[in-house]
Amino acid sequence: MRKHAPQEPAIDLSPSPGDEVKTTTCYMCACRCGIKVWLSDGRIRYIQGNPDHPVNQGVLCAKGSAGIMQHYSPARLDKPLLRVGERGKGEFREIEWDEALRIAADWLAPIRERNPDELAFFTGRDQSQALTGWWAQQFGTVNYAAHGGFCSVNMAAGGLYTLGGSFWEFGEPDWEHSRYLMLWGVAEDHDSNPIKLGLGRLKASGAKIVAVNPVRSGYGAIADEWIGIRPGTDGLFAFALIHELLKADRIDLDYLVRYTNAHWLVIRNPGGADDGLFARDGEGRALCWTRGLPDGASQGCAHPADAIDISPAVVGEYSLPDGRRAVPVFHLVAERYLDPQYAPDAVSERCGVPAETIRRIARELAEAAFEQAITLPIAWTDAYGRQHAEMTGRPVSMHAMRGISAHSNGFHTCRALHVLQLLLGAVDTPGSFRYQPPFPKPIPPPNRPGKTRQPNGALDAAPLGFVHSPEDLVVDADGQPRRIDHAFSWAYPLSAHGMMHTVIRNAWAGDPYKIDTLMMFMANMSWNSAMNTGETIGWLTDRGEDGEYRIPRIIYADAYASEMTAYADLVLPDTTYLERFDAISLLDRPISDADSASDAIRHPVVDAAQQREGRDVRGFQSVLLELGARLGLPGMVHDDGSPRYRDYADYIVRHERAPGVGLLAGWRGERGELEAKGPPNPQQLQRYIDNGGFWRSHVPESARYYKMANRGYLDWAQKMGFIGHADPIVLQLYSETIQKFRLAAQGHGPQQPPSEHRERVATYFDPLPIWYEPFEGAQVDQVDAKFPLSAVTQRPMFMYHAWGSQNAWLRQIVARNYLYLHPDTGARHGIADADWITMESHHGRITVQARFAANVQADTVWTWNAIGKRRGAWRLDKDAPESRKGFLMNHLISDITPKGDYANADPVTGQAAWFDLRVSIRKADAAQNARGESEPQFAPLAFAQAEPGPLRYGAEFRARRAGGKHEQD
Repeated sequence: MRKHAPQEPAIDLSPSPGDEVKTTTCYMCACRCGIKVWLSDGRIRYIQGNPDHPVNQGVLCAKGSAGIMQHYSPARLDKPLLRVGERGKGEFREIEWDEALRIAADWLAPIRERNPDELAFFTGRDQSQALTGWWAQQFGTVNYAAHGGFCSVNMAAGGLYTLGGSFWEFGEPDWEHSRYLMLWGVAEDHDSNPIKLGLGRLKASGAKIVAVNPVRSGYGAIADEWIGIRPGTDGLFAFALIHELLKADRIDLDYLVRYTNAHWLVIRNPGGADDGLFARDGEGRALCWTRGLPDGASQGCAHPADAIDISPAVVGEYSLPDGRRAVPVFHLVAERYLDPQYAPDAVSERCGVPAETIRRIARELAEAAFEQAITLPIAWTDAYGRQHAEMTGRPVSMHAMRGISAHSNGFHTCRALHVLQLLLGAVDTPGSFRYQPPFPKPIPPPNRPGKTRQPNGALDAAPLGFVHSPEDLVVDADGQPRRIDHAFSWAYPLSAHGMMHTVIRNAWAGDPYKIDTLMMFMANMSWNSAMNTGETIGWLTDRGEDGEYRIPRIIYADAYASEMTAYADLVLPDTTYLERFDAISLLDRPISDADSASDAIRHPVVDAAQQREGRDVRGFQSVLLELGARLGLPGMVHDDGSPRYRDYADYIVRHERAPGVGLLAGWRGERGELEAKGPPNPQQLQRYIDNGGFWRSHVPESARYYKMANRGYLDWAQKMGFIGHADPIVLQLYSETIQKFRLAAQGHGPQQPPSEHRERVATYFDPLPIWYEPFEGAQVDQVDAKFPLSAVTQRPMFMYHAWGSQNAWLRQIVARNYLYLHPDTGARHGIADADWITMESHHGRITVQARFAANVQADTVWTWNAIGKRRGAWRLDKDAPESRKGFLMNHLISDITPKGDYANADPVTGQAAWFDLRVSIRKADAAQNARGESEPQFAPLAFAQAEPGPLRYGAEFRARRAGGKHEQD
């Protein structure tokens, strides 16, 4: 009998994720990866990485994939809101956009007429600072900044005042050629997918990866070696490495003389107005001391340092023709860092790193740099006209992030790492750290902060910029701050990103003056973005003797019902990132890689008006432009007063920052035939959409290394509009800019600090990097040594800020946080795993649950950042674990130093010193243990809660596919 073969089920082995796909840019972190968004009947079905995109090459993380639930979050706002109850209760009535914009304009118009500085406009991680900064400039207020002041300004300023570029998202290791990578304080939040791809390449090639971090997570977990350093001591560790390299004479002197100011002469005239400045000739060119000139006519003389074919001295003291004494920069470097105080044995205990480990790492760096040098057969011409047949590099690369930046000594620590790189010849050479266009920039970058208003009321420059000398500070005739955040003042002179973390205290205190309106965008400043969260809440709601709020008006824009939304008087509901246009601009936060310049857009993949019945939201950028038109701001209206731009998309295409320079560099010109510079192209956005949402222009092959002194690159960068001139960029081991501030503090020059700041400026404005104990630890130890532990947060790979930790899919990974401590630390303090404990700083006290983890330096405790939520916020369930058991360390962090004299910040840049926190821990009492709830707890906000039960998504797609009845989302 013939047997019949079993009938096989029909299986679609390649099902389509949807019926339509659109490409755009992710917004679930700062990485800005390319994504493909699949739609089914107009609803988002699936998000995947775009394999053609230069940032992520198709790789996508959990956050990016979970963008579906970010878009469909129950916390989305639907309509403009006007406060009806007490500020902070979360009680509003919905209004229409015409009324909302009329109210905002009515509040802002008298301010601009009276004094534009009475508007404080501060934005969070909005990724559109090219617009928001320009808007503030046109309004005329100096009081504008974004999140960088509490995030990364030490990193940016430390690099830009040293290298003309920086770590973070603006440079990268040479993933192809590096043989040795050191990661300093790197978490998994910024540029994460490119770093993952790069680490994979390094692991495959056999390169060594060393992670320097108090906590071993993420990238550190796959490193070949983890150095569990004590927080705030990275600079000291770097100096010990420098000490060992100098002692062993394992440095690249040829590189230093060709590309840095190592041979420039520094005047030695203690007490004089020129002490510490560079010796210059009559034309202003820096001088060096040369042992002889090519023609043999001169022996031992001062000569322009940028001359070629000379043999400059790098050590020794020399007499200038006018009788002054001078020494080369490298002499000062060797003099300082060969000091025994920087020897491994001297710093080991403070850093928590064995002296032999320090010596071994120094040897390994030298071996990788000099014994494994990389040579590429690429001919190139340097900026001085010398032709080279090949490119030689030191295959040692470094990458650093917030772990070294978020300290009160972070600026100098960042500079210390750059000095270490330069001594090895490991900046923009094959195998080393590489610039990403539009970097490098001149040192410092040419744009200074605006401070003078023009006849039309606009500032003479954007409110943020780079200070070149004391004359650029934004201070009054008495040297007092003119900005509400005190940025660019004598207290924090180089605060290139502003100081968002000081705004609310200063606005409440009226220091240096009272403001009328605080306008904020995407900045959760009443919760996880606030130092001193409890007091900040109080300042937002405090009233003066007249019964009125001390911060009279607050306008807030956000897409979600966050903790900060509750403190607004007027709420302007933003779209999600899948409903609007955005420009990821080279004028802002570029997505370039070392071999190409890139920018990108977001565009609406779904229509906001069709996402939920009654929903009426608008992209904040478009709202800002309409508000500017209603106010008649320069550049936003025609001569007849009509709006110049229809919306943000129209602005992206037609606005020109300078002739031919707009927000986007791709497909410029009437037919899209130009790149970087050219007239607006009406079809530009469509060209981006057709190309997957991005534009990319490759750096010529002969211009991809030595960008600071490569004639091919400098000419290309000037043509692209990245730099104003093609002069070489000399890397600065020694900063004359910083020395100018020290001289002012010593009584020299037309602009000098008030007496209360002189010692501070003279101490911390050292032209060579220094190390000092972070302020909180130094000051509390002077008074009370009961805070022996450092406390830091880490950003998890799977979440990003508060707006990621409300995501239903990501909450399945983590829905509450613990305080992690080493088992030995627990034993020392009588704490068992899973105990509830009391954690105390000089500023406050919290109750949290502890868990043991061996991946942390034993004098450090840590937790995940921004997981804890306030009850009622984000429309989570009233008993959501994020609010009941989750917590913030922010309650322990003071916004001012223990002495109370300055902000809890770096004295050079004003960067918030989040990671200086010092704490004590002890087991909580029995009642707290029984309660099993974190403290403090705050009154719930009055936002509507989400529907009870699990938040499901996708069932309707399965039902439709099966031909059955649709299930509820």
